[in-house]
Amino acid sequence: MEPLTKKITIDRSSPVPLYFQFAQQLQSLIEAGDLPPGTRLSNEILMADEFGLSRPTMRQAMQHLVNKGLLARKRGVGTQVVTNRIRRQVEFTSLFEDLERDGRRPSTQVLSVETVPAGAATATALGLDEGSPVLSVDRLRLAEDQPIALLHNFLPEGVIELSADSLSEGGLYQLLRRSGVVLSTAEQTIGARRATAAEARLLDETRGATLLTMTRTAFDGSGKPVEYGSHVYRASRYAFEMTVAAH
Repeated sequence: MEPLTKKITIDRSSPVPLYFQFAQQLQSLIEAGDLPPGTRLSNEILMADEFGLSRPTMRQAMQHLVNKGLLARKRGVGTQVVTNRIRRQVEFTSLFEDLERDGRRPSTQVLSVETVPAGAATATALGLDEGSPVLSVDRLRLAEDQPIALLHNFLPEGVIELSADSLSEGGLYQLLRRSGVVLSTAEQTIGARRATAAEARLLDETRGATLLTMTRTAFDGSGKPVEYGSHVYRASRYAFEMTVAAH
């Protein structure tokens, strides 16, 4: 492989910070496939010397790409290129549909499908009395055989019949539409928190790693709530994107 010094040029006369120049060019190489996942990079001290940059500047550049999910530091291994973070536009679609559209080979491990009493948050979201029976669905979503998200969904009893087989073959919204449920609007909240030990194990993350969270209540054409989801996503592999318009 051609050395990075042949592919990355630092312009010291540019007003763009040196760390950002390096990080942007390295990101372009990663996204273009010139540095595929698994590629090991030289240590920061050596690269700083090669590019005539200070060690703090090189450390800042590398941390910038670690924060974006393009590089990972592993003890005993060094810094490696990792699979590009999945970026999801915030739309009224399911994760399965988004991954499928982007060619990321989605798959599902169904963890449980059962009828349970609605807890307080679920009952409020679905407009039910607390303790009412609801269908609870827990799944692990993967993209290209790598775990991405834990999906916890609740549906009022009688909305749809679901099985582990049907859920493993497609997205929940696809199944709802096929059964005649017209999805019209949704309310959702995005946040972040630390992973529990069980979540970290299922998502192949370290205990306490940052997870993105999303809760969503979906409504049919009559305004009736038909699904409530409480999901967690690997922040190291996943990001939400949205377009903001000025008024």
